[in-house]
Amino acid sequence: MNPAVKFLLVDDLPENLLSLEALLQRDDRMLLKARSGDEALELLLHHDVALALIDVQMPGLNGFELAELMRGNERTRRVPIIFVTAGTHTAERRFQGYEAGAVDFIQKPIEPDALRSKAEVFAELYLQRKKLAEQRDLLEDQTRALQLADQRKNEFIGILVHELRNPLAALNGGLKLLSRQPDKVKTEQIHGLMHEQMDHIIRLVDDLLDVSRITQGKINLSKSEFELKEAISTALEMTRPTVEEKRHALTLSAPEQPCMILADKVRLTQCVSNLVNNAAKYTPHGGRIQITLEQHPAGYQITVTDNGLGLTQESSEAIFKLFEQVEEHRDHAHGGLGIGLALVKQLIELHGGSVSVSSDGPGQGSTFKLYLPKVTEAPAWVPAAPEDDRAP
Repeated sequence: MNPAVKFLLVDDLPENLLSLEALLQRDDRMLLKARSGDEALELLLHHDVALALIDVQMPGLNGFELAELMRGNERTRRVPIIFVTAGTHTAERRFQGYEAGAVDFIQKPIEPDALRSKAEVFAELYLQRKKLAEQRDLLEDQTRALQLADQRKNEFIGILVHELRNPLAALNGGLKLLSRQPDKVKTEQIHGLMHEQMDHIIRLVDDLLDVSRITQGKINLSKSEFELKEAISTALEMTRPTVEEKRHALTLSAPEQPCMILADKVRLTQCVSNLVNNAAKYTPHGGRIQITLEQHPAGYQITVTDNGLGLTQESSEAIFKLFEQVEEHRDHAHGGLGIGLALVKQLIELHGGSVSVSSDGPGQGSTFKLYLPKVTEAPAWVPAAPEDDRAP
């Protein structure tokens, strides 16, 4: 429903204002009344009007002078003006009115149907202009959003090139060394390094495949009933090398009773490992990471808390977006594409859950909360991806 269209009625005689009000009153109209040019200017400071009906002969600021002031102000210069006059005017007088910005003259006594018809035309034009302005603003917002998305994708491609170039260079160097037939010990060392770099490339490709599935809405879940603590334990084993390398103290708190859930175990393990890896990566050496599993009547909450770099409010709102990187964390973002949290959000929402983050600010650590609803019965059919399509 459109908002009420506002008309400005200006006349120094109260009876004339009442007459105009009676002719133009409608449920979708707001009639603003002024008894002088000064009162009219004050109303125009606070209201956006579709039409001004102004009496020509008024004491003080007359109708023509008011119109000229309106034309000189950016806010009111485009407001259509109809002059209402009781006398006949010469061509010169009418030219003065049109030069001041009038679109029409109406003689008193006023013909009701003619006034209503003209008022309706200007009301419709006003609504059309408002709609066009809204569409213009929306288009500008969409253009800015596309430009920002394009910038983020370009940055993402730059990160991807860097992340692929390093392990590929290491693999190439390893192959050259092996071609020189080094001794057995060196061969084993080179093989070990090459396997690490190959594992890194595989993880990057898996992340890229997941990004593709997210953008196309093609991530499927293979649900089964399992103990949630098992998925968390597996995730901690997966992240242990990173945690130990940075000498973090990691603790887990979970209820003793079973925490059964119907979900995709591989994907939930992936989500928890991503959160823990994120905490380990952005926490300085020797930090603390706390994982807590809580059971609620309608679901489970997994909380990952660290005492790391923390987040600003702006970063907290953007951190789950694809191709979004937290500026203050860039120097610490080694060994990944920065899309892990976006994957977590998408996967948890596919399970009917939610994920959130909070932080007291930079240097104050972060807390990620992952909520999963309990499901007692499996859906009639859940699309399942092939096993090799769901690697964590």
